[in-house]
Amino acid sequence: MKNYRWMAVVCSFVAPAEAASWVADARGNGMGNTGVTTADFLLAPFYNPALTAVYRDQDDFGLLLPSVNLNVRDKDDTISIVDDLQDEIDRYEAAGGSVDSATVAKMNGYLDDLSDNQSLNASGGVGAAVAIPLDTLSVNIYARGYVELFADPNIAASTGSSAAAVKTRYESSTVDLLAFGYTEFGMAFARKYEILQQAFSFGITPKYQWMRTYKQIASVENFDWDDYDKSEVKDDAFNLDLGAVWLKDAYRVGISVKDLFNHSIATFDGQNHYKLDTQVTMSVGYVSEFLSAAVDIDMTKQERFTGKDDDTQFIRFGVEGNAWGWGQLRAGYEIDMENTVDNAITVGLGISPGDAVSLDIAGSYAGEHQLGGSANLAFTF
Repeated sequence: MKNYRWMAVVCSFVAPAEAASWVADARGNGMGNTGVTTADFLLAPFYNPALTAVYRDQDDFGLLLPSVNLNVRDKDDTISIVDDLQDEIDRYEAAGGSVDSATVAKMNGYLDDLSDNQSLNASGGVGAAVAIPLDTLSVNIYARGYVELFADPNIAASTGSSAAAVKTRYESSTVDLLAFGYTEFGMAFARKYEILQQAFSFGITPKYQWMRTYKQIASVENFDWDDYDKSEVKDDAFNLDLGAVWLKDAYRVGISVKDLFNHSIATFDGQNHYKLDTQVTMSVGYVSEFLSAAVDIDMTKQERFTGKDDDTQFIRFGVEGNAWGWGQLRAGYEIDMENTVDNAITVGLGISPGDAVSLDIAGSYAGEHQLGGSANLAFTF
């Protein structure tokens, strides 16, 4: 059970909120995390506010409650190794330091493994929305939350194979935790226009954001995933999202500008800052009754924490097959041009009986140490 305690940590960040760069949307997640031209009017604020005004004739109201997602990248099994090491330390101390050479070798082995490990990264999000599409002005009121967590082992060098030496080593070794939590509440407005006999939709989202950072440095002996909140720093700010989409039959071209105003928030010691930078994404899409497809390209990179190699910038591909509005199959692929995260395959399934209630689930896979999952429940009338 200890290996799953980090899940509770991620959930506790976002539980009070209702995701920033990683959107909690199982439909888009199943399609390679695309959505700037293919999201529906209910999920429009998460991708492109202009899509709030792109809806079907039968759409009068939409409710998303809830959407959730969780992504984990632990390429070197850091969680498992820390837990195993702590178990050995407990046995060592229960025996008063009187342990055999095999136990000392095992403890040094765990510490050696951790010294070569890459960062553990986990992220999660939740969201909710209420949409009212109208010809005069379409509106979507939404809330969402997002968290990113990084854990880096910082292991002391080995000074010998004695019981005393391994104790000194583990007491001098730490796990360094950095985390960013984010909540926003906003209202997207959009309207369709005809310009030079071409159909366009333009949207804007005024929103308010609450940001939090956390930083913890603890001995591997005493590191507890539940202690993340002891160094909380809070800030809040106003921001805007902008979007536009051109529509021609089933074809679409769109642009989304998220977080028009840059913001930065420091950790409690001032040594790290999380940068919430403006994100610009271009997209081309095809949306018909039975088939949807999209390519989304980030025109800007997201830098995240200063002092960490965690920048990302994606190209995303997605496709969806729709069985007469009753069921959907989805697939996608995403490539990080910064090579921070591995390229991922995504798949998704939608069930929408009567096209009034929709249950969507999705998963992503980039090897056994980088996994993700999401789910949505939505109602449209």
